[in-house]
Amino acid sequence: MKKAKNIIDKIGLPRLIIGAFFVILLITSLAVGFDPGVLFSDVLRRVLMFSILVLAMVPGVQCGIGMNFGISLGISAGLLGAVLSMEISYINNWMDKFGSAYPWLTLLLALAIGIVIAAILGFFYGLLLNRVKGSEMTVSTYVGFSVIAFMNIVWLSFSFQNGELSWPLQGRGLRNTASLAGSFGGLLSDPNVVKNTQPAWLQWLAFNIGGVSIPLGLILVFGLCCLIIWLFLQSKGGIAMSAGGENPVFTLSSGINVEKTRILGTVISTVFGAIGIIMYAQTYGFLQLYNAPLMMGFASVAAILIGGASIRRARISHVIIGTLLFQGILVTALPVVNVVIEIGTLPEVLRIIISNGIILYALSKAKGSNQ
Repeated sequence: MKKAKNIIDKIGLPRLIIGAFFVILLITSLAVGFDPGVLFSDVLRRVLMFSILVLAMVPGVQCGIGMNFGISLGISAGLLGAVLSMEISYINNWMDKFGSAYPWLTLLLALAIGIVIAAILGFFYGLLLNRVKGSEMTVSTYVGFSVIAFMNIVWLSFSFQNGELSWPLQGRGLRNTASLAGSFGGLLSDPNVVKNTQPAWLQWLAFNIGGVSIPLGLILVFGLCCLIIWLFLQSKGGIAMSAGGENPVFTLSSGINVEKTRILGTVISTVFGAIGIIMYAQTYGFLQLYNAPLMMGFASVAAILIGGASIRRARISHVIIGTLLFQGILVTALPVVNVVIEIGTLPEVLRIIISNGIILYALSKAKGSNQ
C-alpha cells in the first residue's frame, strides 16, 4: 500500500487519471472497430506535430520567465519564414531547376529565415520580460495575442506571385490556409509524398509498417531538437541559466548575469517556436495564417504542465509525456464520441470542451505552483 502511494505521489494522481482515461479511449476505439493502424498512425502524427512547440517551453521555464505564452512570436516568425521561402522558390522557379531537391531547399530556407527572425524578436522580447519581472506570464500572454493581431495586418499587406499563397484575382493579401502540397508538405512525415517525390535513398524518411505510418524523418528532427536542448542544459551556459531561473538572487551573488541568461532562454524558446510551427505545417500539409495559431501557446503550456512540469522546472520527459496525453486524448476521443453519439456537430463541441478543459486544469496547476 505504501509503495503504491509513493508511486501515485511521484507520478501525480491527476496525471494517472488522465493517462488511464487515454488508455480507456484507446481500448474503446479498438472495441468499436477502428483500424488500429490508422488509430496509432493518427496519434503518432498528432503528437509529433506539436512536440517541438511544446519543447520550446523548456528553455523559457528553465531561464525563469515561466510558461512562454508569447511563443506566438516564434510561431509568427516561422510562418513568415515559410511564406517568404515559398515565394522566393516560386519566383526563381526552383521546382524546374532543382527537381526533387526543390522541397528541401524551400524547407531549409524557411527554417533559416524563421530562425533568424525569431532570434531577433526573442532578444527584444527577453529585454521586455526583464523589465516586468514577476508578471512575465501576464505580459507574455498579451504579447502573444498582440503579435497575432499585428501579423493579420502583415498577411493582408503582402502582394505575392505564388498562387498557393495569395488570394486569386485580388492582387494583395495571403490566404487563410495555404497548401504545401506543391512545396515541402509531408516531406518528413507522409509515406505517399516521400514515395512519389523523393529518390530511393530517401524512402526511409516515412514508410508504412504493419498498417502504421512511421514518420521517421519527423521523429529524427524531434530527437535532434531534444538532443540540442539537452546538451545546452548540460553545458556551462545552460547550467547557469537554470540556476538563474531557480534562484536568481543566489545566482547573481555568484557573479552570473541573470538578465542575460533570461534573454538567452527567451531567445532559444522563441527560435524553437519558429522551428516547431514549420514542422507542424509540413506534417499538416498547410500553412495556417491569421488567427489559426492564436491558442497554440495555451495548448503547448497545457501539454508540458500535464506532463509533470511546473513553472520553475521542466524536462524533456515532461514534453514527451504531456504531448502524448494531451494530443492522444484529442485524437482518440472524437472518433469514439462520433460513433457512440451520432450527432453532427457534437464531436467538434466536445473537442473544444475537452481541449479547453485540459488547458484550464493545466493553468490552474501552474497558478498553484506559483504560490
